[in-house]
Amino acid sequence: MTSIKKAYGYVTRIIEGRPQVLVLQHPVAEAGIQIPKGTVQPGEETQNAVLREMEEETGLRNLRVEQLLAEDLWENDDGSIHHRFFYELPVFHVDDEWDHDPTGGGEEEGLTFHFFWISSIDEVELIRGHGDYLPLIFN
Repeated sequence: MTSIKKAYGYVTRIIEGRPQVLVLQHPVAEAGIQIPKGTVQPGEETQNAVLREMEEETGLRNLRVEQLLAEDLWENDDGSIHHRFFYELPVFHVDDEWDHDPTGGGEEEGLTFHFFWISSIDEVELIRGHGDYLPLIFN
């Protein structure tokens, strides 16, 4: 079975000595609270994909990848297999919250995402699969 490559970005910052992770409230209620992510294009390196997706989804520019935190194969709710790549991308001097209209097109066309920071694994309930590697940040 062919897998779909997905690049997830754990965008992080340190506030008062503690890590925080950027999450988004999706405007479609069933989509819930998520980590920014997206599909890797054919021939695209996953590290380049996560940088592109983070800019398209969050509006943040000039990000850099700190490290690949994890890679796995995961079965989505629709039965498709996702080859997931979770990257850490540290930022500095970023607003506490903001709204952004994603620029990647497709299913996100016309949507507005609301971004904010979490300081622990239990602070919000992320949709299934998005928080799988948060313990690597909030250790």
